[in-house]
Amino acid sequence: MGNTTSVTGPDFSLGIARSEIPTHGVLSGHVQGTAVLLAMVDGEIHAVSGSCTHYGAPLGEGLRVGDDIRCPWHHACFSLRTGQAIHAPAFSPLQCWMVETIGEMIFVRGTANPVHTPAPVAIATPQKIVIVGGGAAGFACAQRLRERGYAGRLTLLSADTSPPVDRPNLCKDYLAGSAPEEWIPLQPAAFYHEQRIELHLDCEIGHLDCAAHQVSTRTGMTFDYDALLLATGAEPNRLPGFDFPNVFTLRTLDDSRKLIAGLHAAKTVAIIGAGFIGLEAAGALRSRGLDVHVITPEALPLARIVGDVLAADLLKRHRTQGVVFHLDCKPHHFDGQTLTLSNADTLAVDAVLIGVGVKPRTALAVSSGLIVDNGIRVDAQLRTSAPDVYAAGDVASYPHAGTHVRVEHWVHAQRQGQCVADGMLGDVSAFAVPPFFWTHHYGIDLRYVGHGRGWNRVEIDGDPATDDCLVRYFKDAVLVAAASIGRDRDLLEIEAQLATRE
Repeated sequence: MGNTTSVTGPDFSLGIARSEIPTHGVLSGHVQGTAVLLAMVDGEIHAVSGSCTHYGAPLGEGLRVGDDIRCPWHHACFSLRTGQAIHAPAFSPLQCWMVETIGEMIFVRGTANPVHTPAPVAIATPQKIVIVGGGAAGFACAQRLRERGYAGRLTLLSADTSPPVDRPNLCKDYLAGSAPEEWIPLQPAAFYHEQRIELHLDCEIGHLDCAAHQVSTRTGMTFDYDALLLATGAEPNRLPGFDFPNVFTLRTLDDSRKLIAGLHAAKTVAIIGAGFIGLEAAGALRSRGLDVHVITPEALPLARIVGDVLAADLLKRHRTQGVVFHLDCKPHHFDGQTLTLSNADTLAVDAVLIGVGVKPRTALAVSSGLIVDNGIRVDAQLRTSAPDVYAAGDVASYPHAGTHVRVEHWVHAQRQGQCVADGMLGDVSAFAVPPFFWTHHYGIDLRYVGHGRGWNRVEIDGDPATDDCLVRYFKDAVLVAAASIGRDRDLLEIEAQLATRE
Protein backbone atom coordinates (compact mmCIF):
# COMPACT_ATOMS: atom_id res chain seq x y z
CA MET A 1 0.00 0.00 0.00
CA GLY A 2 3.03 2.23 0.23
CA ASN A 3 4.26 4.80 2.73
CA THR A 4 1.19 6.83 3.70
CA THR A 5 2.63 8.22 6.95
CA SER A 6 2.88 12.00 7.09
CA VAL A 7 6.30 12.98 8.37
CA THR A 8 6.52 14.76 11.71
CA GLY A 9 9.26 15.63 14.14
CA PRO A 10 12.93 16.35 13.53
CA ASP A 11 15.03 15.46 10.51
CA PHE A 12 17.36 12.85 11.97
CA SER A 13 19.88 13.36 9.20
CA LEU A 14 20.62 16.78 10.76
CA GLY A 15 21.32 15.21 14.14
CA ILE A 16 19.50 14.91 17.45
CA ALA A 17 20.75 14.80 21.01
CA ARG A 18 20.98 11.31 22.47
CA SER A 19 19.15 12.55 25.57
CA GLU A 20 16.01 13.21 23.49
CA ILE A 21 15.55 9.53 22.65
CA PRO A 22 13.26 7.89 25.22
CA THR A 23 14.49 4.82 27.06
CA HIS A 24 11.28 2.84 26.69
CA GLY A 25 9.31 4.53 23.91
CA VAL A 26 10.16 5.65 20.39
CA LEU A 27 10.94 9.03 18.85
CA SER A 28 9.20 9.86 15.57
CA GLY A 29 10.99 11.88 12.96
CA HIS A 30 12.14 11.62 9.39
CA VAL A 31 15.15 11.50 7.10
CA GLN A 32 14.66 14.03 4.33
CA GLY A 33 10.94 13.38 4.15
CA THR A 34 10.80 9.63 4.89
CA ALA A 35 9.23 8.67 8.23
CA VAL A 36 11.71 7.05 10.64
CA LEU A 37 11.58 5.88 14.26
CA LEU A 38 14.49 6.03 16.71
CA ALA A 39 14.52 3.65 19.66
CA MET A 40 16.89 2.87 22.50
CA VAL A 41 17.22 -0.92 22.85
CA ASP A 42 19.59 -2.18 25.56
CA GLY A 43 21.58 1.03 25.37
CA GLU A 44 21.94 0.96 21.58
CA ILE A 45 20.15 3.30 19.18
CA HIS A 46 18.21 1.67 16.35
CA ALA A 47 16.43 3.36 13.45
CA VAL A 48 13.63 1.78 11.43
CA SER A 49 10.98 2.96 9.00
CA GLY A 50 8.07 4.77 10.62
CA SER A 51 5.40 3.34 8.30
CA CYS A 52 3.75 -0.04 8.80
CA THR A 53 4.37 -2.31 5.81
CA HIS A 54 0.75 -3.53 5.91
CA TYR A 55 -1.28 -0.39 5.14
CA GLY A 56 1.22 2.38 5.87
CA ALA A 57 0.03 3.34 9.36
CA PRO A 58 2.20 5.76 11.40
CA LEU A 59 4.07 3.48 13.80
CA GLY A 60 5.03 6.42 15.97
CA GLU A 61 1.40 6.47 17.11
CA GLY A 62 1.61 2.81 18.06
CA LEU A 63 2.73 1.10 21.24
CA ARG A 64 6.18 -0.12 22.17
CA VAL A 65 6.20 -3.38 24.12
CA GLY A 66 9.70 -4.50 25.06
CA ASP A 67 11.82 -4.42 21.91
CA ASP A 68 8.82 -4.36 19.57
CA ILE A 69 6.59 -1.66 18.07
CA ARG A 70 2.91 -2.39 17.43
CA CYS A 71 0.88 -0.79 14.66
CA PRO A 72 -2.00 1.46 15.80
CA TRP A 73 -4.32 0.49 12.93
CA HIS A 74 -4.21 -3.28 12.51
CA HIS A 75 -1.89 -4.36 15.34
CA ALA A 76 1.00 -5.74 13.29
CA CYS A 77 4.19 -6.10 15.33
CA PHE A 78 7.80 -5.34 14.33
CA SER A 79 11.22 -5.69 15.92
CA LEU A 80 12.86 -2.36 16.66
CA ARG A 81 16.25 -4.05 16.44
CA THR A 82 15.92 -5.64 13.01
CA GLY A 83 12.68 -4.32 11.49
CA GLN A 84 11.42 -7.92 11.22
CA ALA A 85 7.65 -8.35 10.94
CA ILE A 86 6.94 -10.54 13.99
CA HIS A 87 3.17 -10.84 13.90
CA ALA A 88 0.57 -10.52 11.14
CA PRO A 89 -1.08 -8.79 9.38
CA ALA A 90 2.25 -7.35 8.18
CA PHE A 91 4.70 -9.76 6.54
CA SER A 92 7.32 -7.44 5.03
CA PRO A 93 10.01 -6.05 7.37
CA LEU A 94 10.61 -2.40 8.12
CA GLN A 95 13.53 -0.70 6.41
CA CYS A 96 16.48 -0.28 8.75
CA TRP A 97 18.62 2.85 8.77
CA MET A 98 22.28 3.49 9.58
CA VAL A 99 22.87 5.28 12.87
CA GLU A 100 26.04 7.29 13.52
CA THR A 101 27.02 8.68 16.91
CA ILE A 102 29.23 11.77 17.16
CA GLY A 103 29.71 12.78 20.75
CA GLU A 104 26.24 13.14 22.23
CA MET A 105 24.59 13.63 18.85
CA ILE A 106 22.82 10.92 16.85
CA PHE A 107 22.65 11.07 13.05
CA VAL A 108 20.67 8.84 10.71
CA ARG A 109 22.54 8.85 7.41
CA GLY A 110 20.90 6.30 5.12
CA THR A 111 19.29 2.93 4.79
CA ALA A 112 20.96 -0.29 5.89
CA ASN A 113 20.42 -3.96 5.28
CA PRO A 114 18.40 -5.49 8.11
CA VAL A 115 20.26 -7.80 10.45
CA HIS A 116 17.88 -10.69 10.90
CA THR A 117 18.98 -14.01 12.33
CA PRO A 118 16.14 -16.54 12.09
CA ALA A 119 15.23 -18.38 15.26
CA PRO A 120 17.00 -21.74 15.48
CA VAL A 121 15.30 -24.53 13.56
CA ALA A 122 15.18 -27.97 15.16
CA ILE A 123 17.41 -30.58 13.54
CA ALA A 124 14.55 -33.05 12.96
CA THR A 125 12.35 -30.72 10.92
CA PRO A 126 9.72 -32.19 8.59
CA GLN A 127 11.07 -32.79 5.10
CA LYS A 128 7.67 -32.41 3.44
CA ILE A 129 5.01 -29.98 4.66
CA VAL A 130 1.57 -29.77 3.07
CA ILE A 131 -0.87 -26.93 3.75
CA VAL A 132 -4.51 -27.41 2.81
CA GLY A 133 -6.16 -24.01 2.39
CA GLY A 134 -5.05 -20.80 0.66
CA GLY A 135 -6.61 -18.31 3.06
CA ALA A 136 -5.15 -16.30 5.93
CA ALA A 137 -3.79 -19.16 8.04
CA GLY A 138 -2.43 -21.20 5.13
CA PHE A 139 -0.58 -18.29 3.54
CA ALA A 140 0.82 -17.06 6.87
CA CYS A 141 2.12 -20.53 7.71
CA ALA A 142 3.86 -20.93 4.34
CA GLN A 143 5.36 -17.45 4.46
CA ARG A 144 6.63 -17.94 8.02
CA LEU A 145 8.22 -21.29 7.21
CA ARG A 146 10.30 -19.82 4.40
CA GLU A 147 11.09 -16.67 6.39
CA ARG A 148 12.51 -18.85 9.14
CA GLY A 149 14.73 -20.69 6.72
CA TYR A 150 12.76 -23.90 6.23
CA ALA A 151 14.30 -25.58 3.19
CA GLY A 152 12.12 -28.67 2.77
CA ARG A 153 9.35 -29.28 0.25
CA LEU A 154 6.41 -26.95 0.87
CA THR A 155 3.06 -27.48 -0.88
CA LEU A 156 0.05 -25.17 -0.63
CA LEU A 157 -3.25 -26.65 -1.87
CA SER A 158 -6.00 -24.07 -2.30
CA ALA A 159 -9.61 -24.57 -3.35
CA ASP A 160 -9.72 -20.93 -4.52
CA THR A 161 -9.14 -20.02 -8.15
CA SER A 162 -6.87 -17.10 -7.17
CA PRO A 163 -3.65 -16.99 -5.14
CA PRO A 164 -4.09 -15.90 -1.50
CA VAL A 165 -5.74 -12.47 -1.30
CA ASP A 166 -6.37 -9.71 1.22
CA ARG A 167 -9.86 -10.96 2.03
CA PRO A 168 -10.94 -8.10 4.38
CA ASN A 169 -10.70 -5.72 1.43
CA LEU A 170 -13.23 -7.68 -0.62
CA CYS A 171 -16.19 -6.15 1.22
CA LYS A 172 -14.52 -2.76 1.76
CA ASP A 173 -12.65 -0.64 -0.79
CA TYR A 174 -12.46 -3.30 -3.50
CA LEU A 175 -16.22 -3.80 -3.50
CA ALA A 176 -16.69 -0.03 -3.42
CA GLY A 177 -14.51 0.28 -6.51
CA SER A 178 -11.89 2.47 -4.82
CA ALA A 179 -9.17 -0.21 -4.50
CA PRO A 180 -7.61 -1.60 -7.69
CA GLU A 181 -7.34 -5.36 -8.04
CA GLU A 182 -3.54 -5.24 -7.92
CA TRP A 183 -3.88 -4.37 -4.21
CA ILE A 184 -5.77 -7.58 -3.45
CA PRO A 185 -3.16 -10.40 -3.76
CA LEU A 186 -1.12 -10.86 -0.59
CA GLN A 187 1.89 -11.51 -2.82
CA PRO A 188 2.43 -11.47 -6.59
CA ALA A 189 2.40 -14.81 -8.40
CA ALA A 190 6.20 -14.75 -8.69
CA PHE A 191 6.51 -14.89 -4.90
CA TYR A 192 5.48 -18.54 -4.75
CA HIS A 193 8.01 -19.55 -7.38
CA GLU A 194 10.78 -17.55 -5.74
CA GLN A 195 10.01 -19.03 -2.33
CA ARG A 196 9.66 -22.56 -3.72
CA ILE A 197 6.08 -22.85 -2.53
CA GLU A 198 4.23 -25.32 -4.74
CA LEU A 199 0.88 -23.54 -5.10
CA HIS A 200 -1.99 -25.56 -6.56
CA LEU A 201 -5.19 -23.57 -7.20
CA ASP A 202 -8.76 -24.79 -7.73
CA CYS A 203 -7.64 -27.85 -5.81
CA GLU A 204 -10.19 -29.74 -3.70
CA ILE A 205 -8.94 -32.43 -1.34
CA GLY A 206 -10.90 -35.65 -1.62
CA HIS A 207 -9.18 -37.82 0.98
CA LEU A 208 -6.88 -37.54 3.97
CA ASP A 209 -5.15 -40.65 5.30
CA CYS A 210 -3.61 -39.66 8.62
CA ALA A 211 -2.05 -43.11 9.17
CA ALA A 212 -0.28 -43.03 5.80
CA HIS A 213 0.50 -39.29 6.07
CA GLN A 214 -1.04 -38.64 2.68
CA VAL A 215 -3.63 -36.33 1.09
CA SER A 216 -5.28 -36.88 -2.29
CA THR A 217 -7.11 -34.39 -4.48
CA ARG A 218 -10.38 -35.05 -6.27
CA THR A 219 -8.47 -35.01 -9.56
CA GLY A 220 -6.17 -37.83 -8.46
CA MET A 221 -3.02 -36.04 -7.30
CA THR A 222 -1.42 -37.45 -4.16
CA PHE A 223 0.87 -35.67 -1.70
CA ASP A 224 2.83 -37.25 1.13
CA TYR A 225 3.56 -35.16 4.20
CA ASP A 226 5.64 -35.23 7.34
CA ALA A 227 3.57 -32.37 8.77
CA LEU A 228 0.17 -31.15 7.62
CA LEU A 229 -1.82 -27.99 8.29
CA LEU A 230 -5.57 -28.03 7.75
CA ALA A 231 -6.59 -24.43 7.09
CA THR A 232 -9.77 -25.15 5.15
CA GLY A 233 -11.53 -22.11 6.58
CA ALA A 234 -15.28 -21.65 6.41
CA GLU A 235 -17.94 -21.39 3.74
CA PRO A 236 -20.93 -19.02 3.58
CA ASN A 237 -24.28 -20.23 4.80
CA ARG A 238 -26.89 -20.30 2.06
CA LEU A 239 -30.66 -19.97 2.05
CA PRO A 240 -33.03 -22.53 0.52
CA GLY A 241 -35.02 -21.19 -2.40
CA PHE A 242 -32.44 -18.53 -3.28
CA ASP A 243 -30.80 -20.35 -6.17
CA PHE A 244 -30.87 -17.57 -8.76
CA PRO A 245 -28.11 -16.03 -10.89
CA ASN A 246 -28.58 -12.68 -9.16
CA VAL A 247 -28.07 -14.11 -5.65
CA PHE A 248 -24.51 -13.82 -4.35
CA THR A 249 -22.29 -14.63 -1.39
CA LEU A 250 -19.04 -12.84 -0.55
CA ARG A 251 -16.09 -14.93 0.56
CA THR A 252 -13.51 -15.18 -2.22
CA LEU A 253 -12.10 -12.86 -4.87
CA ASP A 254 -14.14 -14.79 -7.44
CA ASP A 255 -17.28 -14.12 -5.37
CA SER A 256 -16.50 -10.42 -5.29
CA ARG A 257 -15.84 -10.30 -9.03
CA LYS A 258 -19.16 -12.03 -9.74
CA LEU A 259 -21.03 -9.66 -7.44
CA ILE A 260 -19.50 -6.58 -9.05
CA ALA A 261 -20.26 -7.90 -12.53
CA GLY A 262 -23.83 -8.69 -11.49
CA LEU A 263 -24.36 -5.11 -10.35
CA HIS A 264 -23.57 -3.60 -13.74
CA ALA A 265 -27.18 -2.66 -14.52
CA ALA A 266 -28.57 -2.95 -10.98
CA LYS A 267 -30.31 -0.18 -9.08
CA THR A 268 -31.53 -1.93 -5.93
CA VAL A 269 -29.75 -4.55 -3.81
CA ALA A 270 -30.96 -6.48 -0.78
CA ILE A 271 -28.46 -7.68 1.81
CA ILE A 272 -29.69 -10.48 4.03
CA GLY A 273 -27.81 -10.30 7.31
CA ALA A 274 -26.42 -7.36 9.28
CA GLY A 275 -23.13 -8.66 10.54
CA PHE A 276 -19.91 -6.76 9.96
CA ILE A 277 -19.46 -8.07 6.42
CA GLY A 278 -23.09 -7.31 5.54
CA LEU A 279 -22.83 -3.75 6.85
CA GLU A 280 -19.46 -3.13 5.21
CA ALA A 281 -20.91 -4.36 1.93
CA ALA A 282 -23.89 -2.05 2.43
CA GLY A 283 -21.56 0.91 2.75
CA ALA A 284 -19.51 -0.16 -0.27
CA LEU A 285 -22.62 -0.60 -2.44
CA ARG A 286 -24.07 2.74 -1.33
CA SER A 287 -20.84 4.37 -2.51
CA ARG A 288 -21.63 2.91 -5.93
CA GLY A 289 -24.95 4.76 -5.90
CA LEU A 290 -27.12 1.69 -5.38
CA ASP A 291 -30.26 1.58 -3.28
CA VAL A 292 -29.47 -0.82 -0.44
CA HIS A 293 -31.90 -2.69 1.81
CA VAL A 294 -30.65 -4.70 4.79
CA ILE A 295 -32.84 -7.46 6.23
CA THR A 296 -32.05 -8.80 9.70
CA PRO A 297 -33.95 -10.63 12.45
CA GLU A 298 -32.30 -8.44 15.08
CA ALA A 299 -33.91 -5.37 16.61
CA LEU A 300 -30.47 -3.75 16.84
CA PRO A 301 -27.78 -5.28 14.60
CA LEU A 302 -24.47 -6.24 16.27
CA ALA A 303 -25.68 -5.34 19.76
CA ARG A 304 -24.73 -8.76 21.13
CA ILE A 305 -21.13 -8.15 20.00
CA VAL A 306 -20.50 -4.43 20.55
CA GLY A 307 -23.32 -3.42 22.89
CA ASP A 308 -26.32 -1.17 22.39
CA VAL A 309 -24.52 2.19 22.22
CA LEU A 310 -22.02 1.26 19.51
CA ALA A 311 -24.62 -0.77 17.63
CA ALA A 312 -27.06 2.16 17.62
CA ASP A 313 -24.30 4.46 16.38
CA LEU A 314 -23.45 2.13 13.47
CA LEU A 315 -27.11 1.80 12.59
CA LYS A 316 -27.51 5.59 12.55
CA ARG A 317 -24.42 6.04 10.36
CA HIS A 318 -25.82 3.65 7.77
CA ARG A 319 -29.29 5.15 7.84
CA THR A 320 -27.80 8.62 7.42
CA GLN A 321 -26.12 7.36 4.24
CA GLY A 322 -29.43 6.08 2.90
CA VAL A 323 -29.31 2.38 3.77
CA VAL A 324 -32.84 1.10 4.49
CA PHE A 325 -33.12 -1.42 7.32
CA HIS A 326 -35.84 -4.01 7.79
CA LEU A 327 -35.38 -4.98 11.44
CA ASP A 328 -37.00 -7.87 13.31
CA CYS A 329 -37.52 -9.42 9.93
CA LYS A 330 -36.47 -12.44 7.87
CA PRO A 331 -36.61 -13.27 4.15
CA HIS A 332 -39.61 -15.44 3.34
CA HIS A 333 -39.53 -15.96 -0.43
CA PHE A 334 -37.64 -14.82 -3.50
CA ASP A 335 -38.65 -15.39 -7.12
CA GLY A 336 -35.61 -13.78 -8.71
CA GLN A 337 -37.13 -10.29 -8.78
CA THR A 338 -39.34 -9.79 -5.75
CA LEU A 339 -38.17 -10.45 -2.20
CA THR A 340 -40.98 -11.17 0.24
CA LEU A 341 -40.23 -10.63 3.91
CA SER A 342 -41.62 -12.38 6.97
CA ASN A 343 -43.72 -9.30 7.78
CA ALA A 344 -45.33 -9.56 4.31
CA ASP A 345 -43.48 -6.54 2.92
CA THR A 346 -42.15 -6.96 -0.62
CA LEU A 347 -39.06 -5.49 -2.23
CA ALA A 348 -38.33 -5.30 -5.95
CA VAL A 349 -34.57 -5.96 -6.14
CA ASP A 350 -32.03 -6.52 -8.88
CA ALA A 351 -29.61 -8.53 -6.73
CA VAL A 352 -29.42 -10.23 -3.35
CA LEU A 353 -26.29 -10.62 -1.22
CA ILE A 354 -26.54 -13.31 1.45
CA GLY A 355 -24.49 -12.57 4.56
CA VAL A 356 -25.89 -14.85 7.23
CA GLY A 357 -22.64 -16.17 8.60
CA VAL A 358 -20.37 -19.05 7.74
CA LYS A 359 -19.78 -22.62 8.84
CA PRO A 360 -16.39 -24.31 9.25
CA ARG A 361 -15.32 -26.61 6.44
CA THR A 362 -14.84 -29.79 8.46
CA ALA A 363 -15.94 -32.52 6.01
CA LEU A 364 -12.37 -33.61 5.28
CA ALA A 365 -11.52 -33.76 8.98
CA VAL A 366 -14.67 -35.75 9.78
CA SER A 367 -14.03 -38.29 7.01
CA SER A 368 -10.45 -38.79 8.20
CA GLY A 369 -11.47 -39.47 11.79
CA LEU A 370 -10.25 -36.28 13.45
CA ILE A 371 -12.11 -35.00 16.49
CA VAL A 372 -14.55 -32.33 15.34
CA ASP A 373 -16.75 -30.21 17.59
CA ASN A 374 -17.75 -26.81 16.16
CA GLY A 375 -14.58 -26.97 14.13
CA ILE A 376 -11.52 -29.19 14.20
CA ARG A 377 -10.57 -29.59 17.83
CA VAL A 378 -6.93 -28.74 18.57
CA ASP A 379 -4.77 -28.42 21.67
CA ALA A 380 -3.02 -25.27 22.86
CA GLN A 381 -0.30 -25.78 20.24
CA LEU A 382 -2.98 -26.11 17.51
CA ARG A 383 -2.35 -29.85 17.06
CA THR A 384 -5.30 -32.04 16.09
CA SER A 385 -6.09 -35.51 17.40
CA ALA A 386 -3.87 -37.05 14.68
CA PRO A 387 -0.06 -37.02 14.88
CA ASP A 388 1.68 -34.35 12.80
CA VAL A 389 -1.63 -32.76 11.75
CA TYR A 390 -2.41 -29.18 12.77
CA ALA A 391 -5.44 -26.95 12.22
CA ALA A 392 -5.65 -23.15 12.18
CA GLY A 393 -7.94 -20.31 11.21
CA ASP A 394 -11.73 -20.30 10.98
CA VAL A 395 -11.87 -24.11 11.08
CA ALA A 396 -9.91 -24.55 14.33
CA SER A 397 -11.52 -24.91 17.75
CA TYR A 398 -8.80 -24.20 20.30
CA PRO A 399 -8.70 -24.07 24.12
CA HIS A 400 -9.42 -20.79 25.89
CA ALA A 401 -10.52 -20.09 29.46
CA GLY A 402 -11.50 -23.65 30.23
CA THR A 403 -13.44 -24.27 27.04
CA HIS A 404 -12.86 -24.45 23.29
CA VAL A 405 -13.51 -21.47 21.02
CA ARG A 406 -13.48 -20.88 17.29
CA VAL A 407 -12.70 -17.36 16.04
CA GLU A 408 -13.52 -16.09 12.53
CA HIS A 409 -11.11 -13.15 12.32
CA TRP A 410 -8.57 -12.58 9.55
CA VAL A 411 -5.62 -11.46 11.70
CA HIS A 412 -6.31 -14.20 14.25
CA ALA A 413 -6.13 -16.83 11.50
CA GLN A 414 -2.85 -15.40 10.21
CA ARG A 415 -1.31 -15.49 13.67
CA GLN A 416 -2.46 -19.06 14.18
CA GLY A 417 -0.79 -20.00 10.90
CA GLN A 418 2.44 -18.40 12.11
CA CYS A 419 2.17 -20.29 15.40
CA VAL A 420 1.80 -23.58 13.51
CA ALA A 421 4.86 -22.82 11.38
CA ASP A 422 6.92 -22.16 14.49
CA GLY A 423 5.69 -25.39 16.04
CA MET A 424 6.53 -27.43 12.95
CA LEU A 425 10.09 -26.10 13.19
CA GLY A 426 10.48 -27.08 16.83
CA ASP A 427 9.62 -23.74 18.44
CA VAL A 428 6.60 -25.15 20.24
CA SER A 429 4.44 -22.79 22.29
CA ALA A 430 0.82 -22.36 23.20
CA PHE A 431 -1.24 -20.04 21.03
CA ALA A 432 -2.15 -17.24 23.41
CA VAL A 433 -3.06 -14.15 21.39
CA PRO A 434 -6.24 -12.10 21.93
CA PRO A 435 -8.46 -11.94 18.83
CA PHE A 436 -8.42 -8.64 16.94
CA PHE A 437 -10.44 -7.28 14.03
CA TRP A 438 -11.36 -3.98 12.46
CA THR A 439 -14.38 -2.82 10.50
CA HIS A 440 -14.80 0.26 8.30
CA HIS A 441 -17.94 2.39 7.98
CA TYR A 442 -18.08 5.71 6.09
CA GLY A 443 -14.68 7.02 7.05
CA ILE A 444 -14.42 5.62 10.58
CA ASP A 445 -12.72 2.44 11.73
CA LEU A 446 -14.06 0.46 14.65
CA ARG A 447 -11.37 -1.78 16.12
CA TYR A 448 -12.06 -4.64 18.52
CA VAL A 449 -9.81 -6.85 20.64
CA GLY A 450 -10.54 -9.77 22.92
CA HIS A 451 -13.00 -12.64 23.35
CA GLY A 452 -16.22 -10.65 23.46
CA ARG A 453 -18.71 -13.48 23.99
CA GLY A 454 -20.42 -13.65 27.34
CA TRP A 455 -19.78 -10.12 28.59
CA ASN A 456 -22.44 -8.76 30.97
CA ARG A 457 -21.24 -5.22 31.66
CA VAL A 458 -20.08 -2.36 29.42
CA GLU A 459 -18.14 0.78 30.27
CA ILE A 460 -17.95 3.59 27.71
CA ASP A 461 -15.46 6.44 27.69
CA GLY A 462 -16.24 9.11 25.11
CA ASP A 463 -18.96 9.26 22.48
CA PRO A 464 -19.03 7.23 19.24
CA ALA A 465 -21.04 10.00 17.59
CA THR A 466 -17.95 12.22 17.83
CA ASP A 467 -15.66 9.48 16.43
CA ASP A 468 -13.91 9.26 19.79
CA CYS A 469 -14.68 6.46 22.22
CA LEU A 470 -13.30 3.47 24.06
CA VAL A 471 -15.66 0.69 25.12
CA ARG A 472 -14.64 -1.95 27.65
CA TYR A 473 -16.52 -5.25 28.01
CA PHE A 474 -16.51 -7.14 31.30
CA LYS A 475 -17.67 -10.55 32.38
CA ASP A 476 -18.51 -9.77 35.99
CA ALA A 477 -15.32 -8.01 37.17
CA VAL A 478 -13.01 -9.35 34.45
CA LEU A 479 -12.16 -7.32 31.36
CA VAL A 480 -12.62 -9.63 28.35
CA ALA A 481 -12.67 -7.29 25.33
CA ALA A 482 -12.60 -3.69 24.17
CA ALA A 483 -13.57 -1.64 21.13
CA SER A 484 -12.51 1.80 20.01
CA ILE A 485 -13.14 4.56 17.52
CA GLY A 486 -10.27 7.05 17.41
CA ARG A 487 -8.55 5.55 20.47
CA ASP A 488 -5.99 3.34 18.76
CA ARG A 489 -3.25 3.66 21.37
CA ASP A 490 -5.66 2.84 24.20
CA LEU A 491 -6.78 -0.30 22.41
CA LEU A 492 -3.18 -1.43 21.91
CA GLU A 493 -2.59 -1.05 25.64
CA ILE A 494 -5.66 -3.15 26.40
CA GLU A 495 -4.52 -5.79 23.92
CA ALA A 496 -1.17 -6.00 25.74
CA GLN A 497 -3.04 -6.31 29.03
CA LEU A 498 -5.27 -9.10 27.73
CA ALA A 499 -2.30 -10.94 26.23
CA THR A 500 -0.72 -11.36 29.66
CA ARG A 501 -3.81 -13.35 30.72
CA GLU A 502 -4.15 -15.58 27.65
